[in-house]
Amino acid sequence: MNDPLATPLWRGARVGTAGLALIAAVAFPFVFTNPAVTSVAMFTLLFVGSSSAWNLFSGYSGYMALGNAVFFGSGAYFLANVAKDLHLKGGIGIFALVPLAGLFAGLVGVPVGWLALRTRRHTFVVVTISIFFVFQLLAYNLHSLTNGSGGMQLPMPPWLADTYNNYFYAAALVVAVVAIALSWAVRRSRFGLDLLAIRDDEDRARGLGVRTERVKLAAFALTGFITGMCGAITAYYLGSIYPPFVFDALFDVTIALMAFLGGLGTVTGPVVGALLLEPMQQYLTLRFSNAGISLILFGCLFLLVIRFLPEGVVPSLARLLRHVLRTRGEPQAGPGDPPPYDSPADHSPAAREVPR
Repeated sequence: MNDPLATPLWRGARVGTAGLALIAAVAFPFVFTNPAVTSVAMFTLLFVGSSSAWNLFSGYSGYMALGNAVFFGSGAYFLANVAKDLHLKGGIGIFALVPLAGLFAGLVGVPVGWLALRTRRHTFVVVTISIFFVFQLLAYNLHSLTNGSGGMQLPMPPWLADTYNNYFYAAALVVAVVAIALSWAVRRSRFGLDLLAIRDDEDRARGLGVRTERVKLAAFALTGFITGMCGAITAYYLGSIYPPFVFDALFDVTIALMAFLGGLGTVTGPVVGALLLEPMQQYLTLRFSNAGISLILFGCLFLLVIRFLPEGVVPSLARLLRHVLRTRGEPQAGPGDPPPYDSPADHSPAAREVPR
């Protein structure tokens, strides 16, 4: 049976929905002008980019990385050091350094990935955690580059308070769109097929000619590029950075949870997860700020989702929509009619594809 969501009508609907979402994102700061709202929206977009970048490697390859804060911190400190050494003043021109910060973080990902990816999946998780703590300790001790626990200051933008967040929101939106577009392009390329083959069976993929080490390392570096840009924008927005903030273990856990919630290995899953979790996390933190109650409620909510939507929001909704469409398209069986033939194609990978 053909996939009802693969018809031209539904493909056009997905394209139209993506276009409307982009228009809504562009118009958002002009409609909601409250600085508190635009601040939450800006951080949400940064998490959209970071989670999509994490999913580009971990979701497609099956290697769960818990050290992406290395890239986040590398991009933040790169921007801070360049601004200090060049004696730059605050302004829009600082944003021109954001892609360079991402490039630097991507280059950092090459030796880090070369070391970590020499192991297999379960060991890889432990290695990425270990590398994260190594970088965090280096940030405390390399005073010439990070100023240690004293932190580093960045130039102050000369913008008015009413429009201060809009510049950062625009930069975050560009990074988020780039991350989603890159994830979409990789998912539909031969490079993406190689990553999915590694996720399904790495030994077999290698036997079929996939250069697994190069493919994994390239995806790891791409993840670092996007995450490093997010770190640079965050550093510029806050105006000061410290080792425990830019190298934060909670960041690694959060972007992974967002991808799992939305749908691991899909293009739209991390986007949905970030749009749901980051505003909710901000609200819970403000509403329940004592004794870590916000973290407890956040964790309980995630457990409920994992219990009732184990594949994530996007795949679960896609399955439900397929069931509804197929039920409406099938004739009603009479009392003496045999049950409909269940083709093996119904259980093929193509039939399980979700809208992206």
